[in-house]
Amino acid sequence: MARITTSFGFSSTAAEVSKGIDLTGRRAIVTGGGSGIGIETARALAVLGAEITLAVRNEVAAKPVVAELIASTGNSNIRSVRLDLADRATIAALIDDWQGPLHLLVNNAGVMALPTLERTAHGVEMQFATNHLGHFALALGLQPALAAAGNARIVALSSSGHLFSPVIFDDPHFNFVPYDPFVAYGQSKSATSLFAVEATRRWARHGITANAVMPGAIATNLQRHTGGLRTPVERRKTPEQGAATTLLVATSPRLNGIGGRYFEDCNEAIVVDHRTADYTGVAPYALDPANAERLWELSLTLLGHAQGSGE
Repeated sequence: MARITTSFGFSSTAAEVSKGIDLTGRRAIVTGGGSGIGIETARALAVLGAEITLAVRNEVAAKPVVAELIASTGNSNIRSVRLDLADRATIAALIDDWQGPLHLLVNNAGVMALPTLERTAHGVEMQFATNHLGHFALALGLQPALAAAGNARIVALSSSGHLFSPVIFDDPHFNFVPYDPFVAYGQSKSATSLFAVEATRRWARHGITANAVMPGAIATNLQRHTGGLRTPVERRKTPEQGAATTLLVATSPRLNGIGGRYFEDCNEAIVVDHRTADYTGVAPYALDPANAERLWELSLTLLGHAQGSGE
């Protein structure tokens, strides 16, 4: 399986990597599309002609974002809907309300390094619930719409933070293991990558592929619990650069029918055997097929679904 490389890199922007792509008639959902790189992801997709749904926690705050995107792109097919990934009722409502095919699902929303242990009403650790399980439930419910598109893609935003921890299968909610904000974040982002692996294995026959992306270090609300972005200046990206790898994976013809991979800086990442000083590369545990299948079954259990469902 040859590694996918491109002429783009660290400094490329979303507009640059998607130049010449036409998404007219395509429908996309961007979770967390009301802030940070979600806005720039939505903007780039809108410029390409896609119909965009921003899935956001705060619809009031999203209204001016929608208005600005429409004004700046000239694309009037942009709207927002409510989605709280830690609230299963809002996930179910979005799924129930969705009509017709879905060509692109960008699982962009996330939380990072919550300072104290928080759990959802169902007892799921909050970072795992938001970054992985909520997106898993959303994709599972929208699978028929994705299949109806015929050639749908899922982009799952992971992070170099996955290098802090694999999925702790025996104690994902820190009932026994002492809670650490970055271990919990790392686990959730390893889970994000593993989702892409197993979703592709199960759903490729329906024309659905999924890939994970590391967007880079971008100053957004994501760092509100860490005192702001601490990455050295030379390794920081603008939001437009941060959305580039997402756009490449979402639109490049080179990825037709390809899934289960992890991309950073607009190229498929190199598998590493340890965490390096610059936090590049992907850990083998985040792409392991056995881990991916085990996580899928665990996720079904946590959602109360029968084992083996979601095929």
